[in-house]
Amino acid sequence: MTETNRARVTVVVATRDRVRTLARTIPRHPRPVILVDNGSSDGTAGFVRKHFPDVQVVEAGSNLGAPGRNVGVRLAETPYVAFADDDSWWAPGALELAADVLDAHPRLAVLGARVLVGPQERLDAVSQAMRDSPLGVEDDLPGPSVLGFLACGAVVRREAFLEAGGFDDVIFFFGEEERLAVDLAARGWGLAYVDDVVAHHHPSPARDPRGRQALAARNAVLTAVLRRPWPVVARRSLEALLAGPAGREGLRTAVRRLPRALAARRGLPVAVERARRRLERTAD
Repeated sequence: MTETNRARVTVVVATRDRVRTLARTIPRHPRPVILVDNGSSDGTAGFVRKHFPDVQVVEAGSNLGAPGRNVGVRLAETPYVAFADDDSWWAPGALELAADVLDAHPRLAVLGARVLVGPQERLDAVSQAMRDSPLGVEDDLPGPSVLGFLACGAVVRREAFLEAGGFDDVIFFFGEEERLAVDLAARGWGLAYVDDVVAHHHPSPARDPRGRQALAARNAVLTAVLRRPWPVVARRSLEALLAGPAGREGLRTAVRRLPRALAARRGLPVAVERARRRLERTAD
């Protein structure tokens, strides 16, 4: 039996124009690995095929954003999928442990890992928030319940991910996890943080910090339009408006995507909306 046949987890990496970074991280991924190239212009696909022939390369042909990961999940032949960015990787043994946890907890759709950032191995702020989640530990889940996660530190149940539609192109990229998390919870799936499963993330310096701030503002508003009550939409819009030039830019670009967000809008179950508000009160 080959390693691939024994595997329960496929690593899916979505990338664009980061071939030098991939050269360092791909060797760290346990196989099988599916690389989705979101329209790179730096020879990523050819480089990976030449130097890592055991990696399945999919050329999207254009920048699909976060939904590029959906392509990899659909192609995966394992019950679980671990996401990695081009600048992240999983600790040795982490995915075997994650698979054991998912096997033992059939309602668990997303396992949020402990993400350690940089050479200093600083605990990522999102991991900290998940570890300290006020939602408690449900009897059939392995750790604190959460309603969000960090994609490069998440292992998902393939069935649940596809059932909930994966990542969407309204959000496109940055903060794409929130909408998927609440949709999974709305369908009765569980999401939990597991401190013993570890991922490493060595992010490059932000190439456009103001652009990322604008994206964060835009996507916070759009996520609210997609799933949250109108007072939440109004609050997030006001926060963007008051957040300076980047926030106002984010709000302006959100307007262009509003028709698609409104077409896909639907409310959350009362219990999920209540849990989401509890998390937001804690963060404030």
